[in-house]
Amino acid sequence: MRPRNNPLAYCLAILASLLFAAHPASAQSILRDAETEQLLKDMLAPIVEASELEPGNVEVVLINDGSINAFVAGGQAIYVHSGLIGAADTAGEVQGVLAHELGHITAGHAVRLEERTKAANGISILSLLLGVGAVLAGAGDAGLGILAAGQQAALGSFLSFNRDQEAATDLAGVRYLSGAGISGKGMIAFFEKLRGNEIRSGYSQADEAAYSRTHPLTGDRIQVLRGLLDKDPAWNAPPDPDLQERFVRAKAKLYGFLSEPPRTLAAYPPSDTAVPARYARAYAYHKDARIDLAIAETDALLAAEPDNPWFLELKGQVLLESGRPGEVLDPLRRATDLTLAHPLIAGLLGHALIATEDPANFAEAESVLRASVQKDRYNPFAWYQLGVVYEARGDIPRARLASAEQQVMNRLYPEALANAVAAEANLPYGSPDWIRAQDVALEARAELERVKKRR
Repeated sequence: MRPRNNPLAYCLAILASLLFAAHPASAQSILRDAETEQLLKDMLAPIVEASELEPGNVEVVLINDGSINAFVAGGQAIYVHSGLIGAADTAGEVQGVLAHELGHITAGHAVRLEERTKAANGISILSLLLGVGAVLAGAGDAGLGILAAGQQAALGSFLSFNRDQEAATDLAGVRYLSGAGISGKGMIAFFEKLRGNEIRSGYSQADEAAYSRTHPLTGDRIQVLRGLLDKDPAWNAPPDPDLQERFVRAKAKLYGFLSEPPRTLAAYPPSDTAVPARYARAYAYHKDARIDLAIAETDALLAAEPDNPWFLELKGQVLLESGRPGEVLDPLRRATDLTLAHPLIAGLLGHALIATEDPANFAEAESVLRASVQKDRYNPFAWYQLGVVYEARGDIPRARLASAEQQVMNRLYPEALANAVAAEANLPYGSPDWIRAQDVALEARAELERVKKRR
């Protein structure tokens, strides 16, 4: 016997899938690196200025994802996949992508996308209700036909809106590159890469294929952009050699950090003594627990550039993670000074000071860790280390507040709420830490309430 088809059950299954699709996918992991973050910030700065947004208000967040992608998701942040950095050959290519994504921010596309998603869902749900009504009335085939038509209408509306957005944002990106005096050759080169990947992956480039895509055909985009960019006064502007060198180094560093050591050593063999190759190999050797070779590479980097804070940071990281905290204080103190206490490097120094297990170092650890979290509150590891310092000296209320800060960022809302309430009850009334404990408790309560409503 074969199971009997149930049109009503089919309709309800579609409804369930629509409701499930309304929830966003879980967030990917974020990669934090002081050097790379500074590079992306410097790449973006002239483009932001050309867009007339407030300098410093737009940030770039690096996502650990091997696909070639970048996106905005509300607010003034651009999310860049690590795979995009790996695919780009020049800083100009990445700047072309940043200019495009900045266009999404200035046009408010994240908000409008949410509105269009709701509209498309409205078409789907309306057709679903009509389809269910037809099924209940006994017209099962007619009901399923209404459902199919409704889904097609919703998809067409949504995709058309996305394609229009992308085309408009391409033009905005052109304006911002031009205003910043940056050649559009990088933007064109990156689109050529995308087109090559599409062809290799079997995506049709025919005109009729455009209907089923969220973006315009890449070949069409290249044609339009080239027509605008090669007439721009900045088209023949030379690339910034310093920015390009920094990009090549950061790309190699990222490759060494994310790839398996044998792949890194194949891509950057020991015969290659250039700075990017040494950078990549240092991470590969460190990941492979070949510490002497990792230190040899960092020492070679520092011999060439003794005041490079990123090389000093790398040496400190390798030594610290190899269980040699006493040897890392000098390079990390120097790196902290050279970067004016960059929060990530200051946080690493604080960790090293605690790892010495010498109580004489704890006052300095507290100082650098407080400076780190004041500049960058979104660093759960620095909060954890600060809590360790507070607990060691018997300051339990502030230790619990530091734990609450860390937990709310890790979405451990019940634990964050408990620690924040306990901290508030025991901190001096009206002090900055007392006020902050209230804020963390309010945030944790709001998130718990939001989770409760979703259930």
